[in-house]
Amino acid sequence: MIFNIAAAAEFSRRARANGKKVVFTNGCFDIIHSGHIKLLREAKAMGDILIVGINASSSVSAIKPGRPINGFTDRALVINALKSVDAVCGFKEKTPLKLIRKIRPDVLVKGGDWKASTIVGAPFVKSYGGIVKIVKLKKNRSTTALINKIIKL
Repeated sequence: MIFNIAAAAEFSRRARANGKKVVFTNGCFDIIHSGHIKLLREAKAMGDILIVGINASSSVSAIKPGRPINGFTDRALVINALKSVDAVCGFKEKTPLKLIRKIRPDVLVKGGDWKASTIVGAPFVKSYGGIVKIVKLKKNRSTTALINKIIKL
């Protein structure tokens, strides 16, 4: 399901009301590779419901010049089609803090290129008893590396 922020918050609230553990992760997910799949599978294994926040195209451009390669709708449709993902929600800001505050995940997951102290939303999630988990990255897998490899062809 692809939600707006209000619908994602309601989806999360209902899941928790039914005793489900809600997990959240986010990213640009521009060109999907096996590192993304690993992250999403491991995130899903940490709970019952996985909600994925995806940066709007304007947000990606603000943090990664020349990107995204794929527009928001394409990125959201691809992520939404994955078995491990229960819902997708876009966000326009540079960070997903507003979305995290609305969803109130039980588990906040990020890739190993992040340090717990720099994860946006971590203090908020911890403030109500949620946990923050970091998934080890799959070696030599990144969208930037893929783009650079393609450029060299």
